[in-house]
Amino acid sequence: MDRLDLRILDQLQQDASLTNQALAERVGLSPSACLKRVRRLRESGVIQREVAILAPEALGASLHMVVEVTMVRDDRTLYRRFTQRMEAAPEVMQCYQVTGEVDFVLIVSVADMESYDRFCDNVLDAGQDVHKFRTLISRKRTKFQTRLPLGI
Repeated sequence: MDRLDLRILDQLQQDASLTNQALAERVGLSPSACLKRVRRLRESGVIQREVAILAPEALGASLHMVVEVTMVRDDRTLYRRFTQRMEAAPEVMQCYQVTGEVDFVLIVSVADMESYDRFCDNVLDAGQDVHKFRTLISRKRTKFQTRLPLGI
């Protein structure tokens, strides 16, 4: 991957709906060369997928939580089962296995507290692998970014 690839990726992270022509102009390539590079980046898995980022406030009230989860013990099988449950739960926006005092950190989005209670009952308490969890309710989101720093 060279500097041109990084410039292409940077532009696509800002606006994946750019036409190939517009993208080529922004990075200083011919349209055919730009298209070849984008195809290669997709085929190699560098570009995993392209999505629409929605405005939560435009879709009604929603709550965002940061949930710290401590497992009953340090066990790969328990971690794998927990991770599978988190992958299947639509409320879980992000799931990180971490080091330190807790084992996982989740970013959870729900419509209201009743929905969060159901999530806790049906997902967090569904197995016998969670020792405890702590919920931090976001009062205000001051920054949200999906763009990775590419160092260009």
